[in-house]
Amino acid sequence: MESEYVTTPFGRRPMTLALLLKQRRGEAIAAGTTRNKWKLFRSVCEARAGLDVTDRALTVLDALLTFYPEDELSSEKPLVVFPSNAQLSLRARGMAAATLRRHLAVLVEAGLISRKDSPNGKRYARRGREGGIDEAYGFSLAPLLARAGEIETMAARITADRQMLRAMKERLTICRRDIAKLLAAAVEEGIPGDWERVSSMFQTILQRIPRAATIENLTPILEEFEAIRGDIVNLLELHEKMQMASTSESQIERHIQNSHTESASESEPGLETGQGAKAAGQADRDQQPGTKPHNDRLKAQTKGGEGSRFDARPRAGELKSLPLATVLQACPDIADYGPAGRIGTWRDLMTAAIVVRSMLAVSPSAYEVAANVMGPETAATVMACILQRGGCINSAGGYLRDLTRRAERGEFALGPMLMALLRANSPGSVVASRSASGKRLEGLLGEPG
Repeated sequence: MESEYVTTPFGRRPMTLALLLKQRRGEAIAAGTTRNKWKLFRSVCEARAGLDVTDRALTVLDALLTFYPEDELSSEKPLVVFPSNAQLSLRARGMAAATLRRHLAVLVEAGLISRKDSPNGKRYARRGREGGIDEAYGFSLAPLLARAGEIETMAARITADRQMLRAMKERLTICRRDIAKLLAAAVEEGIPGDWERVSSMFQTILQRIPRAATIENLTPILEEFEAIRGDIVNLLELHEKMQMASTSESQIERHIQNSHTESASESEPGLETGQGAKAAGQADRDQQPGTKPHNDRLKAQTKGGEGSRFDARPRAGELKSLPLATVLQACPDIADYGPAGRIGTWRDLMTAAIVVRSMLAVSPSAYEVAANVMGPETAATVMACILQRGGCINSAGGYLRDLTRRAERGEFALGPMLMALLRANSPGSVVASRSASGKRLEGLLGEPG
């Protein structure tokens, strides 16, 4: 153990309160404290920035530790080393005497060593009869051992911060690469979007990356990059869903043809040639007033027969009395999934319905059955209603199948469903609300062209 009396500096060096406190701090070593001196020195090197010491000062500390005869620093043993200036200079890689004194002062100021000056300022030790050291004058390593726990904690924190900063730089590099390549792919593929604006935002953020990067100044930049990358990916995925929907165009076209029964050329293409042409001519003659077939058909229609074009019972597939604008006013959310982010025709609505069907996990078979029973326009409108009421419907597929069965029994009417949604939305707005993702993409990328 070191003696507990205070030692004042030799020569012209003044005594200060800070120096007194450092000496007392160096004496406050818990009993039984031991550390491997080289492991502790490694921790000091790791915590160099927090301890405010230079690499040259660490070279001097390394040289001082070599003069301690054992590998373990112990509170139970003397911790004073007393090398001469010449020997200390040699072990400090030949450091000049003036430079050596300057860095010794840095170590003292940092609280890693303390001076224990002799009466004449020389460094030496007095030994007893048994050969042991009774008193030594030089540099005490007690402050280093006393702060061992603090130094190790500081070193662990700095190491963790350095690893985190390295990982953050890697993420930033990958994010920069992803954004640049995704932008290039979007422009090359001709995907609609305000890509020039996104590129300008990207370059502006790049210029904000500091040369001396820290966790604090890189965190907001990385968050902005990841947000931009996420928005670009969302838009590209939306475009991909639209492309997948376009592959089902033939299926939609078949539904449209099946629903327009008034057109003989679409429902019965065989009438164009051969016997079909003769049948078509006969059908035209039957339409002439005064003929028996025409009179029989007129009677049947007047009675309201089941096969009559003037059947008084409404069918779910007939949307002639419901304009598209009314459907969009009742179900504004469906507009986000239309081609180019808008819906202008019934075909656009049906394309958007296929995208929504996939998003809501409605099976293709369930939607195809609904389109066959209700008609493609009505099925698309029902999907728009389901999307609008998404928070109230647990299973979109089961709900669609239930409506299809009700339509087969003639128990389903689309009008009341739309009227209820119209009352729920603000009047006079074709698109009364937007989804959160739609707003974000629209704010970042503008209205896709």
